[in-house]
Amino acid sequence: MAELENQEEREDAVFYCPECNNGVLIKDYVRAELICTNCGLVIKDHLVDTGPEWRYFNQEQREKRMRVGGPTTYTMHDKGLSTLIDWRNKDSQGKDLTPRKRAQIYRLRKWHRRIRVSDPSERNLAFALSEVSRMSSNLGLSQNIREETAIIYRKAVEHRLIRGRSIEGVAAAALYAACRKGKIPRTLDEIAEISGVGKKEVGRSYRFIARELKIEIPPINPMEFIPRFSNALNLSGSAQKKAIELMQKAYEKGLTSGRGPTGLAAAVVYISSVLMNERRTQREISEAAGVTEVTIRNRYKELIEKLELEIIV
Repeated sequence: MAELENQEEREDAVFYCPECNNGVLIKDYVRAELICTNCGLVIKDHLVDTGPEWRYFNQEQREKRMRVGGPTTYTMHDKGLSTLIDWRNKDSQGKDLTPRKRAQIYRLRKWHRRIRVSDPSERNLAFALSEVSRMSSNLGLSQNIREETAIIYRKAVEHRLIRGRSIEGVAAAALYAACRKGKIPRTLDEIAEISGVGKKEVGRSYRFIARELKIEIPPINPMEFIPRFSNALNLSGSAQKKAIELMQKAYEKGLTSGRGPTGLAAAVVYISSVLMNERRTQREISEAAGVTEVTIRNRYKELIEKLELEIIV
């Protein structure tokens, strides 16, 4: 170990390039070389890589393979920095604990839970983030959306925007805002249904926190719903591509302004399924998109007329 440290000191002793006197040098551990960034001179080779022996190809893999505990996350009220006492009554060798030890561990777990959530604000945060995790799991949302939701909710707590509103409603509103920011096609009806809170309350809370926190929310793009509806209806890639082309033509004709994005996307998917001989009924598309058949028919008739499409019914 001492020899390795001495070798590192000898490598770090080179501060300037002997060729161009440049002071910015980089260590390329893939090629085990010390290189000048100006002239490209290889100053030293056979460097010793003191990093981990495993490889990673993205940040998520790197965090998973770190041996100093789990990564910090905003989805836990303590950001994942606290310890956790295992629920199993076994020691480090897998043997069962004695009755005396079990009673001691039981008391430790009880006080540990109490210490982790010590004041009302932490209890509020712990409950809200558990609701966010539950709703995200039911909707199949990614970890990035969960993190963004937790950040928005924490900001709402810091600005005291929770007072007078239900925790579930604000958590659902934060989740909807995160989906809108991440361009994830989830409607307010879906969020309200999975949260168990009324749509009006979720919408009111969403508008309030978006205004107070000055969150820049992009408008809903109907194009984002096409892949989701197509996959739900088991349409082919060519049908999905045709739906995207029709939506682009609708944009050019100005047919998307003032229309509901889900109804417009559902109508485009319906037209595409008919044109590509993969016909789906309006009832099937209505169930997949969560809009009424009347809305689909109205948008369908309008698109057929304005885009001058010939469809054999």
